[in-house]
Amino acid sequence: MISTYNLAKLNGLLKDFYTLTRIRITVFSDRFEEITSYPAQVAECCRLIRQDPAALAQCRLCDEKACKRASHQESTYIYRCHAGLYEAIAPIIMGNIVIGYLFFGHIFSYPSYEEGWKEIQKRCADYEIDLEKLHGICQQLPILSQEYIASASQLLKAVAAYLCMVRMACLRQETLPLRIDEYITEHLTEPLDAEILCRHFGIGKTYLYKIASQSYGKGIAEHIRFLRIERARHLLTEQPELPIDTVAEMCGFRDYNYFITVFRKSTGLPPRQYRRAGQISDSIPH
Repeated sequence: MISTYNLAKLNGLLKDFYTLTRIRITVFSDRFEEITSYPAQVAECCRLIRQDPAALAQCRLCDEKACKRASHQESTYIYRCHAGLYEAIAPIIMGNIVIGYLFFGHIFSYPSYEEGWKEIQKRCADYEIDLEKLHGICQQLPILSQEYIASASQLLKAVAAYLCMVRMACLRQETLPLRIDEYITEHLTEPLDAEILCRHFGIGKTYLYKIASQSYGKGIAEHIRFLRIERARHLLTEQPELPIDTVAEMCGFRDYNYFITVFRKSTGLPPRQYRRAGQISDSIPH
């Protein structure tokens, strides 16, 4: 995919994030390649760990897995890296397409330095690195609470949305992933599957599956289903006069019972109960 970034403005925003949180933040492309970061220099603990080629490979694998997880769930993902430090990653989403990722990491979040070092030492025991030096570096890291990480991750999510809103990050309109996404959105009421899309765009299934994985964070059938359920949620709450079977048809579900099953699995509620819950919520004074 082709995505572009206004690096001058972007670096200013990353600097503001660091000033507020004191946490290093990085921007990755949709292909998990680093675009920019602030501060530019990699954290000292990571530089030491990555001296071992095996550890460096694990770092890259860990980042890639986290990107895919965040892309799939379309929200910020907080996790502990292979070396035992905490990190978070948020997808940058334009429309329904993931065009990049915001990442922060290298956070020491344990009840004490002793407990944290015990875990980090165990995870790094097989790497060819200076563990004594790593111990000294870890003792210089601030202990941040899980609550602090959660709050910072919410800010990360807001920054990701802001990037697209003010056009610091954007897609070139001629890119195939965007065209496919627009086609699906415009034809949700019609039969849609990989074969139909491949025939319309003149591409092979392998290439389509690759586009779906990289751009939408999920398989093409799952992406179509996600868009249909999102439209159903909107119709159920915004047009309460519509019968449930009509909503199903307007979202491309030919089998009413299948629609009920998929909707319940996606939202946790059957359509009728979901609509009722939305009406109750709207009636509560704010």
